[in-house]
Amino acid sequence: MAERIVVDPITRIEGHLRIEAEIKDGKIVDAFSSSTMVRGIEEIVKGRDPRDVWAFVQRTCGVCTTVHALTSVRAVEDALGIQIPANAEMVRNIMEGSLYMHDHVVHFYHLHALDWVDVVNALSADPKKTSELAQSISAWPKSSPGYFSAIKDRITKFVESGQLGIFANGYWGHPQMKLPAEVNLLAVAHYLEALEWQKEIVKIHTIFGGKNPHPNYLVGGMACAINTENPGGINAERLAMVGKLLKEGKQFIEQVYLPDLLAIASFYKDWGAIGKGFGNYMSYGDFPTNGYSDVSSFKFPQGVILNRDLSKVHDVDHRGDQIEEFVNNSWYDYSDGDDKGKHPWDGETNINYSGPKPPYEHLNVEEKYSFIKTPRWKGMPMEVGPLARLLVGYGRGNKEIQDAVNGALSHLNVPVDALFSTLGRTAARGIETQLVTNWTMEFYDTLMNNIKNGDERMANTDFWEPKTWPAEAKGVGFMEAPRGALAHWIKIKDGKTENYQQVVPSTWNASPRDPKGQRSAYESTLLDTPVADPELPLEIIRTIHSFDPCIACAVHLYDEHGNHISKVQNIGTCVG
Repeated sequence: MAERIVVDPITRIEGHLRIEAEIKDGKIVDAFSSSTMVRGIEEIVKGRDPRDVWAFVQRTCGVCTTVHALTSVRAVEDALGIQIPANAEMVRNIMEGSLYMHDHVVHFYHLHALDWVDVVNALSADPKKTSELAQSISAWPKSSPGYFSAIKDRITKFVESGQLGIFANGYWGHPQMKLPAEVNLLAVAHYLEALEWQKEIVKIHTIFGGKNPHPNYLVGGMACAINTENPGGINAERLAMVGKLLKEGKQFIEQVYLPDLLAIASFYKDWGAIGKGFGNYMSYGDFPTNGYSDVSSFKFPQGVILNRDLSKVHDVDHRGDQIEEFVNNSWYDYSDGDDKGKHPWDGETNINYSGPKPPYEHLNVEEKYSFIKTPRWKGMPMEVGPLARLLVGYGRGNKEIQDAVNGALSHLNVPVDALFSTLGRTAARGIETQLVTNWTMEFYDTLMNNIKNGDERMANTDFWEPKTWPAEAKGVGFMEAPRGALAHWIKIKDGKTENYQQVVPSTWNASPRDPKGQRSAYESTLLDTPVADPELPLEIIRTIHSFDPCIACAVHLYDEHGNHISKVQNIGTCVG
């Protein structure tokens, strides 16, 4: 008989996520993913000026701190037929690229690395051997025996005090931890360095967007004025600082993040056969170089891979009937019944939470069991994220992506099939970080050349008067957020937002079963995962974290009169 275990909350993610898994003979035979929180921002923006919506929907998340704003302004621009200046496109790309650099490094070290790195074991490391290891894989200057000795002393003080602080509640000593002590010490040292570095790269958002998190955007372009001589605008000094921050970020990624990723992955090659899932992958494509409407100019190609078949890539249509959301297993109602899906332009966010409220022993998976809706492409579940982007690019014949993927596989000496796994998902994030870093430098050079040639335009305001808009319009904005395919759909009527729907990456990956009983990515990839100790389910955490889940920030439910209904609060850490 299968034993059901619960991991709630999944920690080191954004938002509240619960995983229930059934284990039999040491392997997971079934799994259920449940978000125990609700968003509802789509309801907040109804009736508002479409040009203001980005500022509201950007607050969907404090981690994906620019993606919802960018997707929103693209949706409005699509609805109203607005073309933005080339400089605004480059600035948007630079801001998005710097987000990738920041987000992926933070995910690797601060959200995912401790699933593989044993902090306590680092205490037995020889700093001299750690130094030799560091210098053998990278030219990063902080690699002396004395440096690693100081890091070891710092960790020792944590342990001896009985308070591990940021390293508390880990799976230290778990049988699945395989790194030598010296690799553990190296990773912990760079964990601490990444905490300092990540504070620098986000300054690019403050230069172009005024602040971070939640930098400013503008329908029609960007709100920052280019004026190389005026201290009140984006002048030569600030542009030079952006270039400096990008170069420093490139150095950290190439000399710290990527060498660490490859070094750690080399000890966990068996995870190239775990966490495979159903094999459908989708990318909306992103980083336009010739206007947002020219999908062929995107650095990340658009498309769908089915059943791991890279020889055929299917096109994505956001406007037709390809994409639908279902609520048959979600705590929402559709006004005309829950048995059929709805295209996001016709989507509804009607909360129906009449079931058991946490805490409860187990989910009732025969009924609704999550606050996440269930999106499908042509009726099929999709995995989205870094792995999907690289696979679609590979299948599209993008040589730059193919070379990067083949190089990483060769370095690790693993077959192509290892990509379809927990290891492949984590490696893909590193591979694309290097690609995006190089592209972001290209975007910066293009911007600088435009400015040198006398083009300082940053916004198109010809459309600004609502009286020039059509009485009714609808649009879709899409992009590749660091966590995967993101799209917003908007309907505009009489100058106001009539309907608005967001389908985020973790909606695709974390959603409950659809009416056909098909599992989404989280539930599917956990099947057949070996679990050494059900009381310490590190293996579940590894695969779920490989997606970099982003669920949201809190749960507060109110009725239509503003009265408080219930509050769901998760405090603590995962099992173990």
